Amino acid sequence: MSHFPGLTNHLLIAMPAMGDPNFHRTVTLVCEHSEEGALGIVINRPLDIRMGDIFEQLELAEPVGDIFQRHVLNGGPVQQERGFVLHRPKREWDSMLKVSDEIGVATSRDILAAIAEGDGPSESLVALGYAGWTAGQLEAEMQANAWLSAPATGEIVFNTPFESRWYSAARLVGVDIGLMSSEAGHA
Repeated sequence: MSHFPGLTNHLLIAMPAMGDPNFHRTVTLVCEHSEEGALGIVINRPLDIRMGDIFEQLELAEPVGDIFQRHVLNGGPVQQERGFVLHRPKREWDSMLKVSDEIGVATSRDILAAIAEGDGPSESLVALGYAGWTAGQLEAEMQANAWLSAPATGEIVFNTPFESRWYSAARLVGVDIGLMSSEAGHA
């Protein structure tokens, strides 16, 4: 069996010519990529929903501090009612996928309850929905130059302002994406 290189723990940076409005100027963290397909979470599309709205809907404890006002993200066009918590994986949660030593993704209520009580991971972000690719689809999009890819960093996922993530992620691979035309060039 050949080793599948995969793009798990990589950032997909939408090229300026990306035609799909779901992904225009997005940065997507690939949480899982195998021969069967891929799952990613868009990390730079804040919704008009705050963490407090989520806590209220789930009837969790009254949140502590500024976490109540933190934006929830549009994680992608698939299952937008489903929540994903990207976080620094310091401890185990009921339903968790370890993306890297720096980044985990949890989908269980226990992590949200811990965040609401001020006992959650040191850094986290919550997204509704995800981006999904069927077998071979992401590879085809990469070959068509729809995306740049860069190794994921906790700095971009957790600390970079949302509006700067597209530019900052491209800079990880030495690209000034702001200088690129949105016209696809064909020689």
